[in-house]
Amino acid sequence: MGNRTILIIDDEADIRAVAQLSLEINHDWQVLTAASGVAGLALAREQCPDAILLDVMMPDLDGPATWALLQEDPRTQAIPVIFLTAKVQAAEQRRYAELGVKAVLTKPFDPVKLGDLIVEALSW
Repeated sequence: MGNRTILIIDDEADIRAVAQLSLEINHDWQVLTAASGVAGLALAREQCPDAILLDVMMPDLDGPATWALLQEDPRTQAIPVIFLTAKVQAAEQRRYAELGVKAVLTKPFDPVKLGDLIVEALSW
């Protein structure tokens, strides 16, 4: 299951660290991290990861705006994106899913199950 590269874009350092450690240990994936949408866009364009975990609520450039920019760029539009959000209301989840992301995962997440949720969402 190794040889996958995941980009985590989240403004919370603890979320990035927990997710990174979980995916590296439990699935032997290479994990890239970015603390903002702008930094995440640059990394996605440069590294072309296999998937992106994208926080919905971030200052400056939020998840949906970052998603829109990823979709506009031919280099990044095919990268599957999974939203991470603390908003668990069904209407919010539906709205995010309607954007075309592969899945919506809620925070806080179980670090032990995070990789399996990604595998399931992306049919890996």
